[in-house]
Amino acid sequence: MHSAKSIFKDALRPMRSFKPIQPLKSSRYYSSSAKNAFNATQAIVYGAVGIAGASFFAFYFTNTRSSFHEYVSVPLLRLLDEELAHDLSILALKYNLAPKDKKNDDESLQINLWGKTLSNPIGLPAGYDKNARVMDKLFDLGFGAVEVGSITPQPQSGNPKKRLFRLTESQAIINRMGLNNDGIDICSERLSKFVSNKITSENILPNENTVNQAINKLYFENAGKPKKFLGVNVSKNSSSHHDDDTDFLTGIRKLGKFADYIVVNISCPNVTNLGSGNNLDSLNETMRLARIECNNLSKPDIGINKPALVIKIGPDYSPKELEIISQLALKNNIDGIITCNTSRSRPDSVTASNKSLAAEAGGLSGAPIKDMALKTTSLVYKYTQGKIPIIGCGGIRTAQDVLEYGLAGASFVQVYTGMVYKGPGIASTLKDDLLVLLDGKKWSDIVGAGHSKE
Repeated sequence: MHSAKSIFKDALRPMRSFKPIQPLKSSRYYSSSAKNAFNATQAIVYGAVGIAGASFFAFYFTNTRSSFHEYVSVPLLRLLDEELAHDLSILALKYNLAPKDKKNDDESLQINLWGKTLSNPIGLPAGYDKNARVMDKLFDLGFGAVEVGSITPQPQSGNPKKRLFRLTESQAIINRMGLNNDGIDICSERLSKFVSNKITSENILPNENTVNQAINKLYFENAGKPKKFLGVNVSKNSSSHHDDDTDFLTGIRKLGKFADYIVVNISCPNVTNLGSGNNLDSLNETMRLARIECNNLSKPDIGINKPALVIKIGPDYSPKELEIISQLALKNNIDGIITCNTSRSRPDSVTASNKSLAAEAGGLSGAPIKDMALKTTSLVYKYTQGKIPIIGCGGIRTAQDVLEYGLAGASFVQVYTGMVYKGPGIASTLKDDLLVLLDGKKWSDIVGAGHSKE
């Protein structure tokens, strides 16, 4: 029996004596026609090889399941300033220089929420696409839900730079961006264009009347894409008083019609006036007014339903505070709760490996806050008796993390910092790996299954 090495040598032996075919020639000159034929053959061969190589690279680069992104493009971006890298990634999406998820979502990953179907439980939270510029491209990455914002009534530049920090050893980020965004008017135009493009070929809707006509004709199942959710996160301008909910209500009124769910951001640690998140009396009033404003968006006679009303809380509350917040959410018929925002805390694992960066002010996200965010998710599910859908967020990097959030009560999850370190293919990877962990079960069957049925 021949070894692989001898077989390889035998295969090469005829090639050692091979002599390239020479073009026919006369005693002094090559035949012109033979030479042209030889050159043409060379061109065809090189062209075919080039096309094949380019096609292979294009397939590899444009596929979210390619490891190229995690091991090449993401490390290259990490060589740049954090905020510059973020802005470049937005531009790459805008100009179609990002990969796409080329597989349809498995039906076992579906879940029904708020009267609609979500094709998979992997979402992207607010903070990445702050200005509603690339929602469609983010859906192409494989996310089931994409949330834009936070958006405030007036444009604001946020906090002074430098305001974004990678803690690579901890797979974490500290940010104190300060809700920088383009404001409601500009973001509203982008959202209306995104939604109206589903029913019209026009690139730009010329005026508000045309926008309203398009929205009125849009009997959509989902505001995003089929079986995909589009969320809009609204907040207050830094100049607004902490007891005044007008900014929240303006955001709901002007942006809610474009969303499957609208998020009232009461818990950002990077601004000083989101008082309702820390004052439970104010929180009750915020929920009450937001519920009324959201209900006013419903226009069943023309096919427009109100979006789901969601509040976003932080991971730094005590169990007693979480119990009170849960009771308030039930009392005010809140449709969903996001657990959690970034944290003001600095776990020992962060200070030990990133002492200088850990001292930076701002909200911590990523792996170090997973345990506290997961605990918050579990407690809120318990205190709401599973009656309010929960969107889990905080430290999710693997499908095992997703599964743990599901068992704790999250109907779907959101991943951001994990994408910074794993790349744009993280949604596809999480979905593939989650299917393996589910082992024939449905995602909807495991949501909350980690709680006792007693």
